[in-house]
Amino acid sequence: MGCMEPPRRLLRHRHMTVNITPRRAALVLLTAIALTVVYVLGAARSGGAPAAASTFTGASYVTSTQPSTVPAIGGPGINVGGTAKVAGTPDTLRLDASVVATASSVSEALASANRSAAAVQKSLIDNGVQKQDLQTSGLSIQPEYDYPNNAAPRLKDYQVSESISAKLRDLGRAGDAIGKAVTAGGKAIRVNGISLDLEDTGALVSSARDQAFANAKAKAEQYATAAGRSLGDVVSIAEDVTTPTPISMTMAAPAALAFDKASVPIQPGSQDVSVSVTVLFAMR
Repeated sequence: MGCMEPPRRLLRHRHMTVNITPRRAALVLLTAIALTVVYVLGAARSGGAPAAASTFTGASYVTSTQPSTVPAIGGPGINVGGTAKVAGTPDTLRLDASVVATASSVSEALASANRSAAAVQKSLIDNGVQKQDLQTSGLSIQPEYDYPNNAAPRLKDYQVSESISAKLRDLGRAGDAIGKAVTAGGKAIRVNGISLDLEDTGALVSSARDQAFANAKAKAEQYATAAGRSLGDVVSIAEDVTTPTPISMTMAAPAALAFDKASVPIQPGSQDVSVSVTVLFAMR
């Protein structure tokens, strides 16, 4: 028998067919984009080379960043308040008076009121009141009626009232000046009231301002020491100034109770000027 050839192995080339669906194409595209992002970000962080700390696993990108530190705007500081109150003696007396006249005609009532007002004003000027501190502050003319039973109202006469305001700056003479003015006005005068006022507050406000700032600074220094820091420059100051309002006193004095040249006792007492400040200090 002749030699038989060994059986030949039949080699078959298998041709693989890959079907690319739209979903698979999308996944491939997203993977490529993610890899590109990894490379770019890694290069940016390491000055050109890809970041070794960044990894891409599946569809997740993992990286770490350090938070940036933003300095506080304006720097550290202490915001404190300070107050001060300074007492002063009132330096002005305000007199509110009026004269009233009644007559059967307007002209007669007005003329009578004018005469009484002029007498009061002259007396005040003669007793130390400056002309610029004397003012006619009001004029009223009112008809007066009778109301008979079961009858229409009937005009009786007219009443005229003239108001006078005066500032008396010499409080030592103010009581005597008021008494003489009332006497000059006679039965027509009415004293509606007086008030005491502190007009010259400049020096008092200045003193209160210094004390209020010193009060604020002392607080700020205490806080700075407690914090282990030292006090720096003043950044800002805001203030609120309160000056006294006139103290009114009612002194109704109709004609029958005229002072008859008696001096009115005046006790000025005291009034307060206050200053509040808010100061912002820097700290070192």
